[in-house]
Amino acid sequence: MTMRTERLFLPLLSLGVLPALLAAQQPADPAGRVAAILARWDTRESPGCAVGVARAGQTVFSRAYGMADLEHDVPNEPGTIFEAGSVSKQFTAAAVVLLALEGKLSLDDDVRKYLPEVPQYERPVLIRHMLNHTSGLRDWGSVAGIAGWGRSARAHTHAHVLDIVSRQSALNFPPGHEYSYSNTGFNLLAILVDRVTGMPFAEFTRQRMFEPLGMEHTSWRDDYTRIVKGRAAAYRSRQNGFATDRAIENVHGNGGLLTTVGDLLIWNENLETGRMGGPRFLELMHETGVLNSGRRIGYAAGLMVGERGGVPEVSHTGSTAGYRAFLARYPEQELSVALLCNIGSVNPGNVGRQIADAFLGDAIVVAERPERRPAGAAPAVPEFRPRAAELAAFAGEYHSEDAETTLTIEVVGDELIARRRPATRMPLTPVQPDAFDGQLGLIRFIRDPSGRVVELSLRQSRVYDMRFQRR
Repeated sequence: MTMRTERLFLPLLSLGVLPALLAAQQPADPAGRVAAILARWDTRESPGCAVGVARAGQTVFSRAYGMADLEHDVPNEPGTIFEAGSVSKQFTAAAVVLLALEGKLSLDDDVRKYLPEVPQYERPVLIRHMLNHTSGLRDWGSVAGIAGWGRSARAHTHAHVLDIVSRQSALNFPPGHEYSYSNTGFNLLAILVDRVTGMPFAEFTRQRMFEPLGMEHTSWRDDYTRIVKGRAAAYRSRQNGFATDRAIENVHGNGGLLTTVGDLLIWNENLETGRMGGPRFLELMHETGVLNSGRRIGYAAGLMVGERGGVPEVSHTGSTAGYRAFLARYPEQELSVALLCNIGSVNPGNVGRQIADAFLGDAIVVAERPERRPAGAAPAVPEFRPRAAELAAFAGEYHSEDAETTLTIEVVGDELIARRRPATRMPLTPVQPDAFDGQLGLIRFIRDPSGRVVELSLRQSRVYDMRFQRR
């Protein structure tokens, strides 16, 4: 990767040429385009967003829209602090990479070397696997949600994360087999940094990353009750207005970074120059994962490496409670875009890339969608409508030690219902013999050789094949 100090822009700057050159590269009226993109949220009655854009390391656009606090009539400002959701993951990855460069760990170490709470599986989970979501570790928040204690229902801590991980009798897949996004790996990496350095992860990143780079407004939500001056409240839309929607958990590393668009632009510049970390740091941060099959994926160390409209892009989105975030770099255009919002109805990837397009101009090639041709009729799937007598075979109690919860399956009329203490009732819709869809995901009942139902398997996007034994 080309270092910023080797570029021609620095000699040009000394001649006073850079401002004119940047102006020539700037598409017509990008500010107007951004205002149009965010107009929906740019009122005193709505939460909104802050946007920062830099070119060649210099901020060329910094604006805010909507309100930071609806109760106290505080508007968003470019310096407002928001929560960055999963954009935070690259900072956790950077802490681990710095320790690897110092020889304090290896990216190919078994995580159990530092976190023996992780169960011993058939194949070891490596630090590298966790950095690029190929570990197979179940997402701890999904597991907690199965038990009825999702991330918005309990003030989870890293102790909860370790406890949940320690109970998982299986992985989603063998480490390195495939890519599956999981917050678990990044929470474990934050805990690992605690143990390797002997100091809290939040303090390590402050001393080694934020302060050296001048990221004065960046910290971690390691105590969600802490007062943070200048922080925006977060909201979700509801009928006739908004409701507050802020995280009530202390887990961080997977998310939980409190920051501003200005600080994110500083960070993005470091991912170009390597001022903190050096060239090898940049290489490891952008080194995408390789599956056991040899296929390379697009996820690196907390960064998605790909392209948009023929333009190379390094990006990540974020979503926690009512906060939304987008951070991207377009190295060939020397462009950085940071978006932070405090309203959950913003799609950060879509909105963030529309803002990027406003500054990329003609560099983006928008491919025309091919005309859809009539396809042959899909093969008919026989409708599965089991009678009440057939549903009776599934009734009973099913328990999972992995989730520490029991599901009671009942037949009510001609419908199958799953109940969970204390009062959750979840209808199950038949999709094929022995398989039902519902609030928890896809439930597949498993029979023994005699045909008796003996357990059920639950599958979600981040939890594969969690077994519940029939009592």
